[in-house]
Amino acid sequence: MTSETQTWRYPGGKLRELGPESLSDNELLAILISSGIKGKPAEKIADEILSKFGSFKGMVNQPLQKFSAFKGTSNVKTIRIAAAFEIARRLSKEG
Repeated sequence: MTSETQTWRYPGGKLRELGPESLSDNELLAILISSGIKGKPAEKIADEILSKFGSFKGMVNQPLQKFSAFKGTSNVKTIRIAAAFEIARRLSKEG
């Protein structure tokens, strides 16, 4: 099976093999979420969050409490997402 037809169980494997630009927004967010809960993998949680806010841009200025409303998001997962957005904000200012 070539890497182009490979199916990954987790998006981290896809990132390692094909690079971060090959991942969808859902897959990138699922990596930050890391693990799901019983019956709800990280990819499903990521899908619900992106469906609610529409995009990363729609997520960026949301208060942390809004992320807690999604079943499967803990304080640690929410803080990880907020930290990633802050890193991106700082990088964009370095421009």
